[in-house]
Amino acid sequence: MRLLLTWLINAAALMALPYLMHSVTVDNVGAALVAALVLGLVNTIIRPLLVVLTLPVTVVSLGLFILVINALLFWLVAHLVGGFHVAGFWSAFLAAILYSVISWALSTLLLNKDGNP
Repeated sequence: MRLLLTWLINAAALMALPYLMHSVTVDNVGAALVAALVLGLVNTIIRPLLVVLTLPVTVVSLGLFILVINALLFWLVAHLVGGFHVAGFWSAFLAAILYSVISWALSTLLLNKDGNP
C-alpha cells in the first residue's frame, strides 16, 4: 500500500511541475504515472551505479555532482516516456530539484512517521 501511495505522490509531483516551470510538460495523468514509475526504476537501478562510478568527482565537488546525475536521469526519463517533455539539461536540473522538494513535502504530509498512510 505504501509503495502505491508513494508512486501516486511522485506522479502528483510530476503533474505539479508544469505549473512551476514552463519548460516541463506532462500531457496527461497517464504520462505522469508512467514517468513516475520509470523514474523510480531508473533511480533504483541506474542511479546507484552512476553514483559509484562518479564517486571521485562527487567527492571533489562535495556532493554537488549528485545533482547533475539527478538532472541527467530526469532528462533521460523525459526522452524515454512519451507525453513527458523537458526542454533541456538546465530545465531538467531545476525540475529534478523541484520534483524532489514537492515529492518530499507531499510524502511528509500524507505519510505517517511509520510510513503508513
